[in-house]
Amino acid sequence: MAPAALPGLLPLCVCLLLTPGLAQAGKLLVVPMDGSHWFTMRLVVEKLIQKGHELVVVVPDVSWHLGQSMNFTVKTYKTSHTLEDLNHHFIIFSNVHWKTRMHSLVPLSWRSSMSVFDLYFSRCRSLFNDKKLVEYLKESSFDAVFLDPFDLCGLIVAKYFSLPSVVFSRGVFCHYLEEAVQCPAPLSYVPRMLLGYSDAMTFKERVRNHIFHLEEHLFCPNFYKTGLEIASEILQTPVTAYDLFSHTSIWLLRTDFVLDYPRPVMPNMIFIGGINCKQGKPLPEVRCLSFSS
Repeated sequence: MAPAALPGLLPLCVCLLLTPGLAQAGKLLVVPMDGSHWFTMRLVVEKLIQKGHELVVVVPDVSWHLGQSMNFTVKTYKTSHTLEDLNHHFIIFSNVHWKTRMHSLVPLSWRSSMSVFDLYFSRCRSLFNDKKLVEYLKESSFDAVFLDPFDLCGLIVAKYFSLPSVVFSRGVFCHYLEEAVQCPAPLSYVPRMLLGYSDAMTFKERVRNHIFHLEEHLFCPNFYKTGLEIASEILQTPVTAYDLFSHTSIWLLRTDFVLDYPRPVMPNMIFIGGINCKQGKPLPEVRCLSFSS
């Protein structure tokens, strides 16, 4: 059994990893997710490269933003869908959910709008069908996998190669990530992600929070069904969502405890601030005008 003080050293390890001159450069395998998720993750990837770490990013050959103007090693694999397929499924998804307030998971269970996530999950099968790429990843001796958990492929890759996983996210659907890392989340005090409640819930909101939690247990197996089937196929054993998410070594929590509601966290959950898309520009100077007569 590891010493009790070991979990407390994880934040220190992360700080050392990101600080130049204090740690040996590492070799990271990056498995990103396309879209706005990549905009935020890329900032960290570029900063790690500046610190002297070696990064290899694995991306599909069909994407919106992945593989564009990258100054680091990129490995691509062929997918079974086209860019037109990706655009078509995303338009269906966005048309449904821009018009629906997320106070219930019932709209999310509409299968037609969920097909875009099945498309994301199917990419992992394409990755492992590329035997040459898999052999390269196996022989490269990576120190860890840096991943976005919203797409299950990074978690599958980490488990397949038995590598530590560094998760970069604010959270995932159904709170699987919090539950898998055994983070306390009492329903009377910690609101579910899509409800938008604070930690100071009224009695009515707490009841709704419990009902929403039950809805998640009905919806989530359907949402992750394709991804878990692919994971079971790749790992050659039955796999649950908890099997994948519990493999998390360090969670870089993309939020700020000052702006968020207070909640329990585990020693391997590191607050890194609410990085969002592009870094903000300095505010323009404001001149003080005199209105005196």
